[in-house]
Amino acid sequence: MKSYFKRLWNAIWDSTDIDEKAEAALKEAKSRIKEMKKELADVKKAAKNTVAQAKDVIDAAKGNKRRGKKPTKNKKTKTNNKTKK
Repeated sequence: MKSYFKRLWNAIWDSTDIDEKAEAALKEAKSRIKEMKKELADVKKAAKNTVAQAKDVIDAAKGNKRRGKKPTKNKKTKTNNKTKK
């Protein structure tokens, strides 16, 4: 009797597509989680940049010089003015 119900249960379970739907949902969830991790990494990087820039603004308000990009020196470039026309 017990084996009959086991076989009946397995037959009913095999005839449904619940397990396929569950597998598809799990695959979709894993994919979304992976994309969310990438986006969170981008947000973290942007937040760090924002904090660094906010510190620069505070320093500028205090009158300190800019810490960012160093100014380039004006170098005269050599030109070739001896071309024949």
